[in-house]
Amino acid sequence: MALDSIFFIVSLFLLFPSPSVSDSTTQFCSAGTEYGVGSCGVSSTRILIKGGTVVNAHHQQLADVYVEDGIIVAVQPNIKVGDEVTVLDATGKFVMPGGIDPHTHLAMEFMGTETIDDFFSGQAAALAGGTTMHIDFVIPVNGNLVAGFEAYENKSRESCMDYGFHMAITKWDEGVSRDMEILVKEKGINSFKFFLAYKGSLMVTDDLLLEGLKRCKSIGALAMVHAENGDAVFEGQKRMIELGITGPEGHALSRPPVLEGEATARAIRLARFVNTPLYVVHVMSVDAMDEIAKARKSGQKVIGEPVVSGLILDDHWLWDPDFTIASKYVMSPPIRPVGHGKALQDALSTGILQLVGTDHCTFNSTQKALGLDDFRKIPNGVNGLEERMHLIWDTMVGSGQISATDYVRITSTECARIFNIYPRKGAILAGSDADIIILNPNSSYEISSKSHHSRSDTNVYEGRRGKGKVEVTIAGGRIVWENEELKVVPGSGKYIEMPPFSYLFDGIEKSDANYLSSLRAPVKRARTEAT
Repeated sequence: MALDSIFFIVSLFLLFPSPSVSDSTTQFCSAGTEYGVGSCGVSSTRILIKGGTVVNAHHQQLADVYVEDGIIVAVQPNIKVGDEVTVLDATGKFVMPGGIDPHTHLAMEFMGTETIDDFFSGQAAALAGGTTMHIDFVIPVNGNLVAGFEAYENKSRESCMDYGFHMAITKWDEGVSRDMEILVKEKGINSFKFFLAYKGSLMVTDDLLLEGLKRCKSIGALAMVHAENGDAVFEGQKRMIELGITGPEGHALSRPPVLEGEATARAIRLARFVNTPLYVVHVMSVDAMDEIAKARKSGQKVIGEPVVSGLILDDHWLWDPDFTIASKYVMSPPIRPVGHGKALQDALSTGILQLVGTDHCTFNSTQKALGLDDFRKIPNGVNGLEERMHLIWDTMVGSGQISATDYVRITSTECARIFNIYPRKGAILAGSDADIIILNPNSSYEISSKSHHSRSDTNVYEGRRGKGKVEVTIAGGRIVWENEELKVVPGSGKYIEMPPFSYLFDGIEKSDANYLSSLRAPVKRARTEAT
């Protein structure tokens, strides 16, 4: 269904709510209507998923799952229920925690425009693809963190699924340091991102990064980095322009893997110097992955997050003679040449990299055309929120590289653990939130910009086919995706507060104490009088 038609239907139901809707469903429907269907028929809040293989990150079993009022009540074989329960037959299918995407940019103002997907359309797309929570990046307003948080509170009012926030740090002063603690203690933010790229806008220098790392450590927040050498990228861009290379291929050529590797190594070493955990976002190259592997082998607490585009795609598209096609693949760090993606897959399957995000940051073809004569002006970003769960299943599980339990770990559970919301999220356990998907491993899918739920008119995975399809998505105990129909309502999503001091901080105090005891300093020296 065309997006204009969808919002026309939403408007009709806002003006003319159905008189037949029962009291129990009115609260869910009153904010709008079902997205993409003609009537508001929200399912019961009591659901039994019967006969499926329940998969958690640590275990899988044949069992039923009973849900009531948004919470998983029981996971066991042969659960009996009354007539007022909606029963879903999952025989021959996998029942898994809904995906959690750790890396998105919805309604983000960037490079002279704003991402085409807002919190409603981006989340609706996510639900259709089996993702039931995401964590978005708040950009400060003129460096002010609290003002940035308030702006994103307003942006997210139309949310239709659960979400959390990271916070970017773009400058440093006492006010920023103070606000970091306020956001951790009062607003549920437990991670802060530092851009080592985008010189002149978001980029931070090493001295600022050091201050930020120290502050993150003291308040139990996870430091995150976009790792590219921004100064060298700036030089690379100038070099390409001087060579007359102004098209999308210039984007990749100006910021090669070596610059990602250098910045990753630098951030890792500074985090080791401060002794605080580090999370490297969108690991796109072997160069960056190797630095993470070395650090983890030495015992350092470093998390590496590849994104779907880096795992699946290669950079040949950037040389396409059609600007519209080539420009849609522009993102940073760039999609790399053949070989990098497979190496990242291997690293993910062996635990060198821990979880998969998307860096969903969508711009339509008109917005991408802002850089028609200068690749430096092409808004950076690709899609992935709707496609991630399908593509990772087909690429990683379908090929035998990982198991179904591994799949749950890298798409949901590990994210929940890192950001300290497990087992509320990321698990099919009694007491967990009822964010659940039913995946049919024998069902096929095909990706197309004509049928996806993003507002973008392009898709970097256009035409890709695979096996393993999410047939049902349950978010907050409601069936929101079933029979190719999306039933979501603006404003029904919840902001999830994430507490500080996740498992990554375990042992930090002891290692600090060991460090101090190893110094054998200061040395006491006798003073001698000068003669």
